[in-house]
Order: sequence, then C-alpha cells, then structure tokens
Amino acid sequence: MGEIIKPRRIFLWCMAAIYMAAFVSVYVQIPGLYGNDGLLPARWQLRYTGKPLLDQMLSSPTLLWLGPRLGLDTQTTMELLCLVGALLSLAAVLMEAFRDSLVFFCLWALYLSLYQVGQVFLYFQWDNLLLETGFLCILVAPLTLIRGSRAVREHDRVTFWLIRWLLFRLMFASGVVKLTSRCPTWWGLTAVTYHYETQCIPTPLAWFAHQLPVWWQKLSVVGTFVIEIPVPFLFFSPLRRLRLGAFYMQVLLQVLIIMSGNYNFFNLLTMVLCLSLLDDQHVNFWLRKTDESNNENRDSRWLSWLCYLLELLVWSLLICGTILCFDLQVDTTKKSISSRTAFTYHQFNSFLKSVTIPCVWIGVLSLTWEMVTSMFRCACVSGFWKRFGRMMQWTVFAAASAAMFAVSLVGGGESRIKQKLEKLKVPFTYIEFDSNARLWPGVRQAYEAVDRYQLVNSYGLFRRMTGVGGRPEVVIEGSSDGVAWTEIEFMYKPGNLSASPPVLTPHQPRLDWQMWFAALGPHTQAPWFTSLMHRLLQGKRDVIELIQTDVSKYPFQQQPPAFLRAHRYRYWFTELKADGSYPQRWWRRVYDEEFYPVVHLGSSFLEGMLNQYGLKDKSSPRRISNTTLAQAVRWVRSQVRGVPAPALIWTLLACSATFCLLRGLHAKNNPTERSSSSAEKTSDHTDGADVCSSDHLEEKHETEEEDEEDGANTEDEAEKSEKNNIGEDEDEDEENDEKLDERFK
Repeated sequence: MGEIIKPRRIFLWCMAAIYMAAFVSVYVQIPGLYGNDGLLPARWQLRYTGKPLLDQMLSSPTLLWLGPRLGLDTQTTMELLCLVGALLSLAAVLMEAFRDSLVFFCLWALYLSLYQVGQVFLYFQWDNLLLETGFLCILVAPLTLIRGSRAVREHDRVTFWLIRWLLFRLMFASGVVKLTSRCPTWWGLTAVTYHYETQCIPTPLAWFAHQLPVWWQKLSVVGTFVIEIPVPFLFFSPLRRLRLGAFYMQVLLQVLIIMSGNYNFFNLLTMVLCLSLLDDQHVNFWLRKTDESNNENRDSRWLSWLCYLLELLVWSLLICGTILCFDLQVDTTKKSISSRTAFTYHQFNSFLKSVTIPCVWIGVLSLTWEMVTSMFRCACVSGFWKRFGRMMQWTVFAAASAAMFAVSLVGGGESRIKQKLEKLKVPFTYIEFDSNARLWPGVRQAYEAVDRYQLVNSYGLFRRMTGVGGRPEVVIEGSSDGVAWTEIEFMYKPGNLSASPPVLTPHQPRLDWQMWFAALGPHTQAPWFTSLMHRLLQGKRDVIELIQTDVSKYPFQQQPPAFLRAHRYRYWFTELKADGSYPQRWWRRVYDEEFYPVVHLGSSFLEGMLNQYGLKDKSSPRRISNTTLAQAVRWVRSQVRGVPAPALIWTLLACSATFCLLRGLHAKNNPTERSSSSAEKTSDHTDGADVCSSDHLEEKHETEEEDEEDGANTEDEAEKSEKNNIGEDEDEDEENDEKLDERFK
C-alpha cells in the first residue's frame, strides 16, 4: 500500500466534523432528555457517596463528577461538556494544529462522559462506533501541540490500519447477522420491500424507492449481501485496485442509505472509515495532481499484467459466486432479473465456521506486515538518537495496536438493556460460537478491564426486519375535558398522513427514535414513556420542545392537557394511483390497539407506574447556580432556543467547510503561504521518510567528493584560460600602439 499521509489528514478532518455534529445534536436535547425537568434526569445516575474524586471516576468514568466543584448542577455540567466538545471539534475542523492526539482524547472523554449518563437515549450503535473510532483517533492523530509539527511518523501505517480493521468488523458483522437471525424477509430477499416504510425516520426519497418493482428490491438485497459479506475481505488485499473497488462499493451503499433514511451521523462515519482503504496516489487523482512517487518506480510489464489477471479473476469469482448463491436469471419476457437464496442456513453456518478463524489470521498477517514494514522504516532512519526515538515510538504504538486488535475479537459484553435496544449486536468471534471459545482467556480479561470505556464494541445492523404487517406507530392524544381529543404531532416521526418525511442527517432526534422502539412492544418495555406522559401533563417546556421546537405549533401551548392517552396504529406508504399520478398523502394508516390508557395528574395508574419505575423525583429541588460560568452556559442556551437542530448543525458545517475552502484557495494564490506550506510538507517527508542506509550515505559522500574535485579542476582550467586570454589581449594592445606610433611618425 502506498503512502497514507493525505487519507489520514482527511480522516482526521472528517472525524472533527462528525464530533461537532454529534455534540451539537446532543446539546439541543439535553434539557428535555436529561434536565432537572426532563424525561430521565441525569442527576439520578450520579450517586455522591462521599468517595474521593478518583474513585468516583473509576467506578463511573464521567467528567460530570466535576460539576459540584465548579458550582454547577448536572444539567448545566452536561451542557458545558457539550459546548466544550463542540468548540474543540470546531477548532479542529478550522485549524489543522488542533487535529491533535490530545484534542481527540478530550473529545473522546467528553462524549464518553455523556454516554455514561445517557441511559436509553444514548445506547445506540453509532454512539458506540463514535467512541471506538474516537479512541483510535488518539492513536492516529499526531502530537502537534507538543511536538510543534505534523511530521509523518513511521508507525502511522500501523495505527491507521486499526481503522480498516474496524471497518471490516462493522461491515462483515452487519451482513452476517442478517442471515444468522433466520429472518424470513432476509432469507426471502424481500426485506427491502418493507425497509423503506418501516425504518425509523424515512426521507422523501424512501417513498419513491418503495414504489420500485419487487424484482429490483430483491436485487437490492442481493447487492447488500455482496457488499457486506465477501467484499470486506478485499480490504486487506495487497492489490491496490481491489481495495479501491471495495472502497467505492462501500461508499455507494452508504450513500444510498443516506438518501433513503435518516440515520444521523452513522453512515457518514462509516464513509469516513472507508478512507482507510485509500492512499496518496488516489487522493492526488481526485485533486488532479501528478503523483511524483508513481513516476519514480514503474512496475515491470509482466508484473502489471499478472496483477490485472488476478484482479480480473477476483471480480469474476465474485460475480459467478453471486449468480450461483442467489440463482440470478434474466427474464427477457418480463424485462427483469429473478433471484432467490440458493443455499441453506446450515450451509451458511458451515461457511462461517470455516471462515471466522481465517478472518482473524488475515487480520494478524495484515497487521504484522504493517508492523514489520514500519519497524524497517524506523531502523533505517539516519542518526542514532533519532533512530532510537523512532524505535521507541514504534514499540509503544505497535503494542497498543496489537492490544486493540486482540480485545476487538471479544468486544461485545454489553448489558442486557443495551442488547434489547440495539437488537442487532454480536461480538466479532461470536459470529460463530466455537471460534469464540478458542480465544485465549487473557484476551477476555483484558476486554473486561476496558469494557466501561467503550474502547471496542460489537456491531450488526438490521438483524431482523420489523413492521412486516405494517409499521407500528404510537400516537399520543390530549384533551382538556376528556371528550374532545387532539393528536400531538411530533416534528420528525410519522404521524400526520399528509406531512412529508423530513431530511435530518446528521441530527438524531433521540425521543422520536425511542418512540419507534416503543411501538414495537407494550409500554411496559419503555419505562421512559410513562415519564413522557407525566411531563406533558405537567406542561414542561423542555420536554415539549423535543416534540416541537416551535412551541406555537404544540396544540396545548397555552395550557397543559388535563388528560392524555396513546394508541397504536399501523402505517404504510401510499401507492401510485391507477393512472400513474401521485397521491395527495404520503401515508395511510389503520387503528391497531390502545397503547397507554387515559391518565391525568394524580391518577392511580400513572402514580403506580411512576413508583414502579422509580421515576418520581423524591429529592428536594436544587437551587439554581448563579456563578459566572453557569450564567454563561444559560446565555448560550437562550441564544439557540427555538432553532431547529438540523439547521444549526448544517450552518456550522457549511460555514466551516466554506472557511476551509477559502483558506485553501487563498493559500494556493498566495506564493508566500504556498512556499511555507511546501517547506512544511518537505519537512514532514524528511522527518518521516529520512530513510537511507550507510552504503547509500558513503556513496553520496563519494559522489560529493568527486564533484568537488571536478569542480576544483574546472576552476584551475578557467583561471589558466583567463590568464591566457588576458596575455593575448595585452599583446594585441601593444601591436596596435606600435602601428599608431608609426602612422604619426
């Protein structure tokens, strides 16, 4: 694999942007979710037992323990952490000096602090993925603030390899769990026919995708299986074009998901992980720059032809395997392609048994290769002390990479509640149970030691397709007299049949997402729903803003409802009319059953549920802090209140990208800045690639001495020739003087 300097820098920039979007998205929802009058107040998760601060941090690693020492309550401390994280990530987006290992450590610690008290609203796979990727950024990013330079390090290829391994685990597990779940829709290749209308928050394009013919939907499932199961093995291919092909296939899948569904920053983060498959040569191709390294060494013709043949063989096997495994046949009469699953569950399980351990060994060999090549680069650095320092750095980062790789094979001992919510996660080696049993016990012990820090996690998306009989949706209704009922419409989730699906990426409305999970079962499986009904009856503004940012659109903004109830409906996308015209509504629905009975403040049922789930706040209300810091945090909140979260996030991203673009264009047109940047790049390359052996040094000195001798000889000859020329000029002058004298005489 070629140099990875530019993909690494692009990766760090993108990670800073995703961190910023994640912090801002959580920040706008803190009062309603975790505030003192929120659904699940975060202060309930912090038990101040009088232990030293260090013991509290070890038992529950969150910076919220520092709140009382700053004179802040838990809600204000959470908002402060979000603001600090957003500002740090914004600085990292705008200035490369802040894309530093220490800055990424701070971002990871800040988001982990929120995760620890986030409860059900932060237990999503993308939150785990952001924490794991964020921790890897600490290893990938340079120590700019300490070293004062962004010099390339020899071990960068080793740490950047961990990003590729994470991408492999994510995609391969996501494809495998769809089949190991024995879900009939995945095995019947009909999952996508339900997916577009049953996903949490679809986009407007999902309606149009839902209208596509069934044979195309089944072919989409086949493509998903191919991209998620066999293609990830190409991530570790020594052939560069195979890796690039895998890159574009992964990006294509993520772009299609983004266009049809609102999955916050998850798919964007997956695309950022795909940057680990690129090298400088391909980035230069994007930028239309000539690649100097490509012109220095040209492969021999027979070797390049051999690579072409191997690549052709791999793609041919992939296509043939797809045709055989899914029995693809072209139907010319219907102008379609038929498909079906041509293998059984037991055959697939046997395939997993035969491939899981080889997957691990592929990772071991690939990581070992990166370690050996990086060690060789360190050993070839000129200068004893510089070589010693580079070898020490390599030792530390190679050991850290090996430890992260080993622990990732276990990653997945999450709690029961998390498994219930995320529904889809399996540890990598648990893909096949016998393979997990062969792991060294020390690896499991290491995982248990770091589990609370979310360094590694398990993944797997859409294990089972829900809503096959119609999309279940909970609709809350309020009334002032118990006779006339008014539906309470959410901003984002389906409710109003005529409302267009929104476009929210990269924002995630946490309450709307949990409403989707709550509709899949009884209300007893979602205790927070009782808290939601209670807060709406109390008329808490912070909770109301989770439903409608513009409170004027809330039907009970003047006075809270006296009664509340909830019903479950079944929703479907509308279909095209017989004449091919579009319908007036996006959705159609049918009443299903009662989800939550009629309640009012003080009702026995509501009080009983609050006591059963421990949702009644028995502690006395805390006095609002009036410190300067608390007032500053509240002032920021007052400035953004009422602003839609997607608009706020996209404004920050657009302004940041515009600033970076303008600065790049200014540097390109400014020769002084361009020369300084080129000098910095050359220093980076010389620091990271000052690789030459002693023989090369001796040859260099010999050639320099020969050049000096040749230069001395030429100088002597030049002096002699100048003297001869001067003598000749003097003789000519004497002859001319004699001739003039004779004429005068």
